[in-house]
Amino acid sequence: MPSRTRRLFRPFARPRARFLGRAAAASLLACLAAPVAAQQAAPGAGPDAAAAAPTAEASDPGALGWMKGFPPPEDRIVRFADGSYFEFPAMRWTVCHFRELMPTRVVSRDPLRVADLPRDERPDIAEVTFEVLGTGETMNVAEALPATFTDGIVVLHEGRIVFERYAGCLEPEGVHGAMSVTKSMTGLLAEILVADGVLDETARVDAYVPELAASGFGDATVRQVMDMTTAIDFSEDYTDPDAEVWRHAAAGSPLPKPPGYEGPRTYYEFLVTVEKTAGAEHGEAFGYRTANSDVLGWIVARVAGMPVTELLSERVWRPMGAELDGYFTVDSIGTPFAGGGLNAGLRDLARVGQLLLDAGRIEGRQILPAAAVASILGGGDREAFAKAGYALLEGWSYRGMWWVSHDPHGTVLARGVHGQTIWVDPTARLVIARFASHPTAGNAANDPITLPAFRAIARHLAGG
Repeated sequence: MPSRTRRLFRPFARPRARFLGRAAAASLLACLAAPVAAQQAAPGAGPDAAAAAPTAEASDPGALGWMKGFPPPEDRIVRFADGSYFEFPAMRWTVCHFRELMPTRVVSRDPLRVADLPRDERPDIAEVTFEVLGTGETMNVAEALPATFTDGIVVLHEGRIVFERYAGCLEPEGVHGAMSVTKSMTGLLAEILVADGVLDETARVDAYVPELAASGFGDATVRQVMDMTTAIDFSEDYTDPDAEVWRHAAAGSPLPKPPGYEGPRTYYEFLVTVEKTAGAEHGEAFGYRTANSDVLGWIVARVAGMPVTELLSERVWRPMGAELDGYFTVDSIGTPFAGGGLNAGLRDLARVGQLLLDAGRIEGRQILPAAAVASILGGGDREAFAKAGYALLEGWSYRGMWWVSHDPHGTVLARGVHGQTIWVDPTARLVIARFASHPTAGNAANDPITLPAFRAIARHLAGG
């Protein structure tokens, strides 16, 4: 392994190094739940380094001194109110510190029980090679980690930790923003309720949330929301200042609204304003829109009689033996952001992946309905998904807010901007959980490296 990579990625170590630049992702919603295909401009020039070549080593949060001191120097203070919290490279500190900047709601673990993850270290994984998509360049896993600004990665094979590394702001006992991996947790909760028989996936949305009857969601089915095939008039084009995503972001911000603001002030108030696209029908095409996840969170909370944070704790976090409490960011009335607000420990995301791999069982106990897991692994409507035009995800589908590859291994993913991932490979008996803070939001910046890297690990562990 190259010496620089050894410095950046040591098991249970905290590397020190950093860089400055600028990426304008000032909206809470934009930075936590931007669509997987979205792209942001490369960082601009900053006072400490040239923006032309941001690197993981140069932008590592430990050496740049964000929020260090009493008080920190003015040019090293990170604030939510001015948007600096998600400018690169400050965001490489922020992804581990959301709770210090904004209100949150806990996802509690069972303090008396942590499920064991036995270890069987395979350091040879670092040397596994693969070809970067579209370039022909050969890279190994050790090189791929800093190249994708990975803050932490854990690989489980047959339920055992075989590879684990930390960098950036993340430590083994720390939590990190999961971004749109949150959607998959919300989708999993919905699948659980469907399997329990208390949520009818064929029912109209307004049967559960009458407040949405006049909105674009009202005549959609619950399943269409779960699989994001609603025909809502909602743009997540962050380059368009008039896109609905900005109204969503403004409504969900927990900050006081500026003088003269007359728009919605909560997620609930915003969702009732979403309209249906003229001439379109629900169920025809997949469209990745965060508003679907917030509606699903509303449905789940209404049916369960508790917010998604409490339900996630009750049905997943506590019974699976999570080792760390998670938390969600919330709006001004404490509504958890079901589309992108989860912050969690890396190994706990891996535990969720292992639950899917094991059909909802852990330590001989069935904690998730097997039918809920089977629904996700079975995938969704590939024809509807194809209409979204994801060049690197040809043949995939979307089911219960999980990305389903339909590859020979049956791989399914939870994905979030800046590189957050849960990778579940049933054939190789492999789970990979990864946190990252890539300067470009869209996973199209990560996928050419990450997709072949993870598949190469799977082949390596499966023996060919």
